[in-house]
Amino acid sequence: MAIFRRHHLRKVLAKEKTQTRRCHQHTWKIGKTYAIRDRWFSKPQGHITVTRKFRQRLGDITLEDIKKEGFSTLEEFQKAWTEIHGQIDENEVLQYTNSS
Repeated sequence: MAIFRRHHLRKVLAKEKTQTRRCHQHTWKIGKTYAIRDRWFSKPQGHITVTRKFRQRLGDITLEDIKKEGFSTLEEFQKAWTEIHGQIDENEVLQYTNSS
């Protein structure tokens, strides 16, 4: 199961968001399909299949990555990131996944 904020979930379902970064180490498995939700106990609103996973410093994000995250600019991505995580540490190494 994967939890997304409601507006991010809409982007996933619209296929505008095909990449996601997580601070925690998650055991995503390549090729596995996961239910996606906006709350822990809500019904699944769709599914994603993990196609690749990587580790990357947050400061190394590219404009191409930002677009795959569902944003148009670095500023939009940074605003969303700080709303969720409270701060941006460019040296933090994150796990990110591509999905279909």
